[in-house]
Amino acid sequence: MTGTKPEAGKAKPPPRKSPPRPQRQAQDRHSNPPQEVPEPQAPELPPDSGPANPPGPDSSTTQTAAMTATISSERSEDFMKQVHFTLQGKGGVGKSFVSSLITQYLRAKGEPVVAVDTDPVNATLAGYKAFGTQRLELMEGGSLVERNFDALIERVVAEDSHFVIDNGAASFIPLSYYIAENDAINVIAGHGKQVVIHTVITGGQAIRDTLAGFASLVEQMPEETRIVVWLNEFFGDIEAEGKTFEEMKVYQNNRDRVHGLVRIARQTGSTFGKDVQLMLDSKLTFDEVAASPDFGLMAKSRLAQVKKAIFEQLDAVI
Repeated sequence: MTGTKPEAGKAKPPPRKSPPRPQRQAQDRHSNPPQEVPEPQAPELPPDSGPANPPGPDSSTTQTAAMTATISSERSEDFMKQVHFTLQGKGGVGKSFVSSLITQYLRAKGEPVVAVDTDPVNATLAGYKAFGTQRLELMEGGSLVERNFDALIERVVAEDSHFVIDNGAASFIPLSYYIAENDAINVIAGHGKQVVIHTVITGGQAIRDTLAGFASLVEQMPEETRIVVWLNEFFGDIEAEGKTFEEMKVYQNNRDRVHGLVRIARQTGSTFGKDVQLMLDSKLTFDEVAASPDFGLMAKSRLAQVKKAIFEQLDAVI
């Protein structure tokens, strides 16, 4: 193949180049093209309104304080101070045990609690050293000393604490009458505290007496009273004529008056039952049992289960 040689002395023409393409600014293919941001302008103020307060530490602090106040208000409602009376006309059914459980529950929540024992015969609650229980003599010569109870009410409304007041069977009738006659529940409520009446129904031979005590309380107490019924199965199943408490007429007729039920489940005698009985006889709290060398590992575990079961029920009624 032949071709024409370039003439000597003549430069070879440069190759033709495409015109340069404009470079595109690197950016995410999903991003929007940049837009001009208008310069902020000061808002127009109405005449004589003064300068606007710019957002800063002062305004945010005010907002935070307002939120904190709201939260504190909600918490104060959740933790409204309460006055718990344990009332039952039948003795030996576990009233003091119930009072001790309520006291332990409130203490576990970090709440201040004053425990008061008014039982003139068996001051069981006063035997719990952990509570610092205070004795109060309400009975004298078989009659209620109303002045002493007046002083208790004065203290209840004055102190910023919960109160758990354990009452004996001997003072059940006069004390229930005093509370109703003197409108004590509404007096206490008028000072920002909530009254809760606790009563105990037990199985075994005392079942009918405790049912009568429950019916008496419902009849005497104002309709707005919170009544919590404890079903203590320690002495046997709570049944009469083949019916459980919830199926009995005395409950069905007054179920709208019952704020809640707490069941102390029956335990087997060889394990749970003996552990609970030893704890009661020793006047110890669940926390004291957990730290005591007198209770073995498994006994502590079983009592921890009892505590959990009861405290979970109290979450719904206190």
